[in-house]
Amino acid sequence: MKDKKKALYLYEALELRAEYDSRIKTLKDCLPETKQNRDRFSFGRDDDGIRRPSPDFDVASAREDLRKLELKRRKLNSAIQQANFNHFIDFKGDSINLNEALETRKALNEQIGEFHNQVVSSSYQRVIYKEGRDIVEENEISYTDSVKNLEQARLAFRELNRKLRLASFETLLDFQDE
Repeated sequence: MKDKKKALYLYEALELRAEYDSRIKTLKDCLPETKQNRDRFSFGRDDDGIRRPSPDFDVASAREDLRKLELKRRKLNSAIQQANFNHFIDFKGDSINLNEALETRKALNEQIGEFHNQVVSSSYQRVIYKEGRDIVEENEISYTDSVKNLEQARLAFRELNRKLRLASFETLLDFQDE
């Protein structure tokens, strides 16, 4: 049986994954095969001479550390995904798992962008001056309705985001940080 004292809450796991990503990026950027280092390690291109690894930097050791860290990140990511499928929240009368909630939040965010564009375009009518008179094109959706739709989407996004955040403090992962 695993020691629950070392188990991670979802919010801690998300922070740890971000830390792993940062460490992986640093290690990759130090390796000579990384694009940004190709020019640094290439022969004859720099005016200041050839570059080589510092005496206290071991490329083989960095590659091994990178491999181990990438494996830990994959295991952590798998535990996060499993928790996302197993933990449920209530949203608008439905019980949905965190994965569905994250997809819903993403869709709501896109919808907010679309409603924003509707509000902006419906705030003015298009007037075409033709043969001494104005022709006014009515908006497809009224400004008032556009604002109402945008506000509803923003409130739904806020509610869902708060529930997701709360769930991240309640959900334990089947992963132990070393």
